Amino acid sequence: MKVFIAEHLISPLINKFITMFRQLTLCFLVLSLIWQSCTVNNVTIDDKLGKIFEKYQVTGTFGMFDNSRGEFTIYDLERFKSPASPGQTFDILSTLIGLHTGKLTDEGSVISDSLGKVMRIDSAFVGQSTTHFEALATLIGKDTLKFWVDSVKYGNRKIAAGKGAFWNDTLQISPDEQLGLVKRLYFRQHPFRASVQESVKKMMIVENNAQHQLAYHTAAVQTSGKQLCWVIGWIEENRHVYPFVLQFDAGSEINSAEIGIKLTKDILDDLGFFKGRM
Repeated sequence: MKVFIAEHLISPLINKFITMFRQLTLCFLVLSLIWQSCTVNNVTIDDKLGKIFEKYQVTGTFGMFDNSRGEFTIYDLERFKSPASPGQTFDILSTLIGLHTGKLTDEGSVISDSLGKVMRIDSAFVGQSTTHFEALATLIGKDTLKFWVDSVKYGNRKIAAGKGAFWNDTLQISPDEQLGLVKRLYFRQHPFRASVQESVKKMMIVENNAQHQLAYHTAAVQTSGKQLCWVIGWIEENRHVYPFVLQFDAGSEINSAEIGIKLTKDILDDLGFFKGRM
């Protein structure tokens, strides 16, 4: 009799648990399908951009965010999500840190490298002077750099010791993360003073006319006889901004900055920019 009562009480509980489990599973499935559909709907994989990479005989990836529509255009999604060394694009973050912490007063602040050569930070930024940014990193200090790398969630957040540590394979960031970095910079969403972010934005602007504003920073990392190249920035037309990231591989003998800028402009032209329509 006791056994019968126990079974009588437990059986409905088990059935109730099974019913609840099935309902929860169904809910998770529905939510998953909704999330996946949103992800697919706001990403356009543009394979036709491959012909532009072929034109310059390089392989790579490109991604752009249309901020007004919340839509992405990407070529080679798998590579776009893969981390790599940031090279001199890390100058963006180190300049932000230097200005915010007071190690640099403004974009006209001068810094001396290990050879005693003095240069304004904005000139060092545009000219990608590695020795001056190594000096800036030393001036800031590794602990402070690490604090801000963690604060902005920069790539894998791994900073190595020694000169040139930010251009080796220890610190890595994906093109996808770079796109988020430059988007937040444009809208002054990083945890730095707004004036500091505006100063760095100003350093990145290359073209600014009635038709468009084009801003970018380039980088080239030597790896195993070739170059890993970056062009990250934004284009603004008709008061709409489009942050973008280009990454590609090139031979060690190629002028990567020149090719990168031409490749970037050809891609932007193919997407409809420079015509006043975007």
